[in-house]
Amino acid sequence: MLRKISYITFISSFAFILNAQTGGDNVYEFLNLTHSGLVTSLGGSNVSLYTNNLNLANHNPALLSRDMDQALALNYTNYFAGINYGSAMYSRSFPGTGNFAAGLTYLNYGTFTEADPSGNITGTFKASEYAFSLIYSRELDSSFTAGACLKPILSHLEKYTSFGIAFDLGASYHSRNDLLSAGIVIRNAGLQITTYAGEKRQKLPFEIQAGVSYRLAHAPLRFSLTLRHLEKFDLTHQYNDSINADNTTPSSQSFFENVMRHAIPGVELIPHKNFYFSAGYNYQRRKELQHDAKISSIGFCWGFGIITSFLNLEFGRARYHLAGSSNNISLILRTDMLYQRFRK
Repeated sequence: MLRKISYITFISSFAFILNAQTGGDNVYEFLNLTHSGLVTSLGGSNVSLYTNNLNLANHNPALLSRDMDQALALNYTNYFAGINYGSAMYSRSFPGTGNFAAGLTYLNYGTFTEADPSGNITGTFKASEYAFSLIYSRELDSSFTAGACLKPILSHLEKYTSFGIAFDLGASYHSRNDLLSAGIVIRNAGLQITTYAGEKRQKLPFEIQAGVSYRLAHAPLRFSLTLRHLEKFDLTHQYNDSINADNTTPSSQSFFENVMRHAIPGVELIPHKNFYFSAGYNYQRRKELQHDAKISSIGFCWGFGIITSFLNLEFGRARYHLAGSSNNISLILRTDMLYQRFRK
């Protein structure tokens, strides 16, 4: 027990050594994109769900478990303006040693028109970013798990290239009856090793997240609450003007407003073990991207999944703006089960 407490204490205390910033101030922001259809439908972040879904290890390495042995996760997202991204990950577990997973994440910005300073078209160029994931987790006992993820990063924008390294450190807990689970994770700690054109090194999108999930014992519902950016309380924008549109100063933002910007609630309806329907709400996304003329359903997310013994199919849709939504499709294969079926 002392070892478990020491590990969690280390995660919490280490976080405050690092100087963190929120969106738009960092390099490699693509590390915060959500690949999982399930997590997308729950609001975009979840570090607590204790299931056999391999995609959850991308959000908290401590969620990688032996139940994911020989699982292959494939994800694709149709984003905005011709941008698309995806990932692939495979896991193996070894008794007495721990759980391992390796994966690749990519973001393709598409093809751009290249022109000289006078506006003459000279050709085209492309831009893309990649992150490799090496994950390890180990069960401390029947309820607690610790995990770490190392992420080498490559960013190539036209003729400019940058390399970086990031790592995640997490811990998770689940009750013996599997109704209650919780997690905490330090995400994207690291540094930019080489810059694009000799400029000053930029910070990575460091973040601390914690969450809890609870499934009702006598109803087909599971609730999740994820708290983001625990390293920084004020998530409101700082304007150059001293007075904003509501005739109040940024410092007068209410305590409740800031709390809501950290919280991402989600719920799953699980009428059968082979099917679920899920929904979530991202208040921070809604406040940042809503339009004054029409707020619509910005910030809301939904999805569904079909689960079998050898295949999981997930779909998640997130409403970002009046301009559109993102669609995430995830396919999780149990390669050992597939092999057995084809052998018959």
